[in-house]
Amino acid sequence: MLINFETEKSVQEVRQAIEEKAKAKGFGVMSVHEVSNILKNKGVPIDYECIIVEVCSPKHASQVLSKNAFISTAMPCRIAIFQRDNKTVVSTIAPTAMLDMYNEPELKPVAEEVEKLMKEIMEESL
Repeated sequence: MLINFETEKSVQEVRQAIEEKAKAKGFGVMSVHEVSNILKNKGVPIDYECIIVEVCSPKHASQVLSKNAFISTAMPCRIAIFQRDNKTVVSTIAPTAMLDMYNEPELKPVAEEVEKLMKEIMEESL
């Protein structure tokens, strides 16, 4: 399941806000991928701006990785910011949906908390 929001703000404005809001909620910004620029530089451009911001909550990461190292394949959380139909879209995969792949139902409260925080980060960035 995807969590999606739309805004009139630019991709860069949303990126900056997401980085600030993530830090304010205890997440670290692990990396920022300027996807559209990378593809353009590789000679295979796309016709819209796209950025992926990777964020991680150390507290939550420790909780899930202490239980199952395979969950690291879904980390860190990625927030995509891109243009579509003259709007900026902010999108991520719901942590609760990703958790289903790992057969760790006891980690559902952690995934729900991360999902709530991710939604807040995204909504507050619009």
